[in-house]
Parts: sequence; C-alpha cells; structure tokens
Amino acid sequence: MKIAIAGTGYVGLSLATLLSEKNEVVALDVIPEKVEKINNRISPIGDEYIEKYFKEKKLNLKATLDYKEAFIDADYIIISTPTNYDSEKDYFDTSSVEDIIQKVVSLGINTTMVVKSTIPVGFIKNMKEKYDIDNIMFSPEFLREGKALYDNLYPSRIIVGEKSERASIFAELLREACLKKDVVIKYMDSTEAEAVKLFANSYLALRVAYFNELDTYAELKGLNTKDIVDGVCLDPRIGDFYNNPSFGFGGYCLPKDSKQLKANYKNVPENIISAIVESNRTRKDHIANMVLSKNPKVVGIYRLTMKSGSDNFRSSAIQGIMKRIKEKNVEVIIYEPTLKEDNFFNSRVINDLSEFKEKSDIIIVNRVDDNIKDVNDKIYTRDLYGRD
Repeated sequence: MKIAIAGTGYVGLSLATLLSEKNEVVALDVIPEKVEKINNRISPIGDEYIEKYFKEKKLNLKATLDYKEAFIDADYIIISTPTNYDSEKDYFDTSSVEDIIQKVVSLGINTTMVVKSTIPVGFIKNMKEKYDIDNIMFSPEFLREGKALYDNLYPSRIIVGEKSERASIFAELLREACLKKDVVIKYMDSTEAEAVKLFANSYLALRVAYFNELDTYAELKGLNTKDIVDGVCLDPRIGDFYNNPSFGFGGYCLPKDSKQLKANYKNVPENIISAIVESNRTRKDHIANMVLSKNPKVVGIYRLTMKSGSDNFRSSAIQGIMKRIKEKNVEVIIYEPTLKEDNFFNSRVINDLSEFKEKSDIIIVNRVDDNIKDVNDKIYTRDLYGRD
C-alpha cells in the first residue's frame, strides 16, 4: 500500500519507519531540514530504534514538502501533526490537523484519513459534520518520548475508532508491522477512542502526581521516601512501576491531555481531574521552595529534558521551577547539550560541564546520571531509582 503520513514528530516518524518496511510511505512535513534529514536517513528526533532502523533496514520511505505528492494515490493518510492545549482560551488547538483535512478535501479524493494526533472528545464527529465527509477516523497512540518506535513494535494495544472494513485493514497494517505476538485490537467509535486517549494519559499523570505528593509529605516530615514507596508498591494492585518521584509531569502529552480532559468535563461533576492539574502546579511550588530554602546565589539546571533517552523539553516541569526561582532574583544557569543557543529564556546556557558544576551553588537534577555524580554534595534531586 501507499501510506501518507502528515507530520514527522515522535508519532509520525515512528509510524513512517514502522510501516515503510512493507509499504510505500511518503512523509509530509513543513520543515525543509527535517525532510532532508529523513531522506538522508538521519533521524531528526532522538529515538534509539528509529536511528537503528534508519541505519540497518531497507525502508521504502520518502519525505516531502509537497502535500499533493504525499496524498494523491495514497490508500491511507495518517495525520500526526502537533496539537496543544491553550490554557488562556481553554481549548485544544487542532488547527494543524484541520489544515490537513482541508487539503485532502480540496484535492477531491476520498482517501481514508486516520488521525493520530491528540484531539478533544468529539473532534472527528465535528469534522465529519463541518466538511460533510465520512472518510475520517481516530486511532490513538500510546508512545513514550525516545521510545516511540519501540512502543509501535511492541504495542500495549491497538485501538481504532471505527467498526468497519477499512478500520480492520488499518489495524492489520499496524499488527503486521509490529514484532509483538497476540496484540489486542479494540474497535470502537472515534468519540470513545478520543476519550480513551485523554483518560489514559490523565491516569498516568495522576500516578505521577500521587507519588510526587507522597514524596513531598516524606521530605517535609523527614521520612525515608524510598522505604514508603517500596512498601506501598509491594501491593500487586499498585505495582512497582511508574513510581519514581520527579519534579512534576511534563512533555508532549500529560500536561495538555489532563487540561483538555478537565475542559471536556464542563458541566460534568468531577474532583479528581482538576486535582491532577493543580497537583502538578503545587509540586513545582514545593520543589522551588526547597531549593530556595538553601539560599543559593547560583542555581544550576542539569538538563531541561526530564528523562533519559528523550531530546524533548516541551512543557518540562523544570521550566516552571526555573521561573519560580528567578522570580526571587536568584541567578539560574543551564547545562543542556541539545541546546545550540547560549541563552534560554534569559538564563545562561553553559555546556562546558566542568564550568557549569563549578559555577553552581546547587544543581537541580530530575534524573541523576554518571556525569553529575562527582558533585553529589551540590545535587538536589528527588530521583530514587535512576529510571523513568
């Protein structure tokens, strides 16, 4: 089959790589540098498996800036362009997705569009009514930053928002391309599939917030957080996973999806969803207060990325903590080797690690690695397990 993929972020590029072993894939993007890199088999994002496949596999993959080249004659058009929640306007910005829909409609083709971008509940239904089309459905993705292709090769489940022959063919495309046996495939309407995505990510945000609140309690009461977490998580109903305290949840999905779900609850009774959003704000307040209580003159931020294997620091919790510290007129410096600029939001970027360590009175580290352990006396972290 010929499959067009609009958007080459984590979702789009991992799917393009996954499907291009057995199909012809044309990936569309608006950034010339990304298109050039993909065509030269250089991954524009940090993902170990994508980089490995680009080097070792024979992929029928081409990237282009021309949407007509991508869409015409395609059997499926997968939409994986970025969306984001606008807190001020209290709505999900889906303009990039709608732009692709408009392009497909303008071409007068009836190719099935499969939206993989995160969207609000009811979006597909609205698009069908607005453009008088039926050739569109939603299929949520459940990927981790830095492990997107791995999670497509070994998916937890495949969910397709339609009960039809074309939905079955699409699900089979994904199942054939993955390496996991006996993958659960679930079919439902697109509106329910949209809800699955938002509720799943909000639950993960809830779990992060829960263990962070446990850690805040233990830190302020002078208790051993690890002993408490270990004891709590020995209960098999809770489980010893996704339980490592952090500075808060961030990244592409959890902040925006929990806020979007809260917005979707308008006129529906709720307490927990709002609490998830507020808890993340409270956690950042607490971390900043603990750092400021040590009266540092210079606070070093070791990595804007919040976890290993990721090159993304979009909406990272550390940025909120930086803002709080700088409001108290304390100097903040940053070590982030993925940044080429020497300034980030009016904070100096120092990518000579030795100089960074020397100039910092205290170093905030969300996840500790071997590069920073030699200045352990300067480190402030809540990392218990060195993972997640």
